[in-house]
Amino acid sequence: MRGKIALLGIALMVLCAAVIGNVTAQLPEESKDKLIHVSGTGKVTTTPDQAIIVLAVETENADAKVAQQQNAQKMDAVVNALKGAGIPAKDLRTAGYNIYPVTEQDDKPFVTSKVKFYRVVNNLEVRLSDVNRAGEIIDLAVANGANRVDRLSFTLSDAKQQEFRSEALTAAVKQARGDADAVAAAIGKTIVDVKEVNVGNSYVPMAYDNRYMGMEKTAGAGVPTPVEAGEIDVTATVSIAYVIA
Repeated sequence: MRGKIALLGIALMVLCAAVIGNVTAQLPEESKDKLIHVSGTGKVTTTPDQAIIVLAVETENADAKVAQQQNAQKMDAVVNALKGAGIPAKDLRTAGYNIYPVTEQDDKPFVTSKVKFYRVVNNLEVRLSDVNRAGEIIDLAVANGANRVDRLSFTLSDAKQQEFRSEALTAAVKQARGDADAVAAAIGKTIVDVKEVNVGNSYVPMAYDNRYMGMEKTAGAGVPTPVEAGEIDVTATVSIAYVIA
C-alpha cells in the first residue's frame, strides 16, 4: 500500500513539472528592439462650410391650449418660409418642445402657487450648407414669427471633416518623425523601422456667435443681420514607436 502511495506521489510531481514546463515555454519572449516613443499633433486651419442655427418660437397665454395653438401657427409659418427660401426639409429638425406653467411667487409656506400663464417653447434647428446665408435665414425666421435665436454655430460637414482630418494626421506624422529623427541623432542612433502607431481622435470645434442668443430681433428693421463665419482649426494626434539601431 505504501508503495502505491509513493508511486502516485512521484507521478503527480512529474505531472506538475510537465505542466509548469509547458506554461513557461508559452511565455512570449521580450522584445529586444530599442525604441523611441514620440507623439505628434497636426493642425489644419480652414473656413466652416456648415452653419447651425437654433431658432425658437415662444408664446404665453393663461390657457395652455391657446398658447399651444398660437405657437403651432407661428412655427408653421416659420417652417414654410424657410422651405420657400430653399431650405430642404431634411435640414430642418425640431430640437426641443416644452409647455410649462409660470406661477406667482408666494412666500407663504404650504400654499399652492397660482398659475399666472403657460409658456410654450418650440425650438427649430436649421442646418445650412451655405454659411453666407446665416444672417438672411435669421431675418427670415424672425419676420415670420420666430422670437428667439438660441444658438448660432459654424462647423464642418462630414465630408470636409474627413478631408481635413487626413491632412491633420499627415502633419501629425511628420511632426512625430521629425522629433524622432532629432532624438535619434542626438544619441547617435538611426531609425530603421516603425514598431507601433496609435491614431488619436481628431477635434473639430464649433465656432459660436452668441450676439443674438436669447434676444428678439426687430423684424423689418431694414438692416440684415451681420454674421461672420471666421476660421476653425481641425487637429489630430498620433503616437508612434520607432525602432532604432
